[in-house]
Amino acid sequence: MKKILLLSDTHSHIDDRILFYAEQADEVWHAGDIGLISVTDQLKKVKPLRAVFGNIDDHEVRKEFPLNQRFFCEGVDVWITHIGGYPNKYSPAVKEEIKTNPPKLFISGHSHILKVMNDKKLNLLHMNPGAAGKRGFHKKRTMLRFKIEGERIFDLEVIELE
Repeated sequence: MKKILLLSDTHSHIDDRILFYAEQADEVWHAGDIGLISVTDQLKKVKPLRAVFGNIDDHEVRKEFPLNQRFFCEGVDVWITHIGGYPNKYSPAVKEEIKTNPPKLFISGHSHILKVMNDKKLNLLHMNPGAAGKRGFHKKRTMLRFKIEGERIFDLEVIELE
């Protein structure tokens, strides 16, 4: 079983609350718009990190992290990308592959809107953790945490920061 902390859109912000929740996880996943590389450097000191770059990220972040991460966690096929859209409104960059080879868990960031929804057509779960940073139009800073065991994704919680 793995305990996952999922965050996105930190926009160069990291604080003790984010690190507190990171310490409780087995892995931290970041869905892009990291900002300063020091954000991921601090997260990596606490737990193993998987991350993708976002549209605001500079060459330093893009050199360290890919546009997409596709991997298995336990028995779950996971795809993380920053601008991915959501069920029935996937971005053009992922639309074809997601239809022909859907993951079980599709994660994106970018919108700053927390969203968790099933895509019944493709039999996948979509997650967007909202934004953990302080820049943007969001009113609440949010992250998600959940567990994966075998092929099950469970114990999903919304974490509100503030």
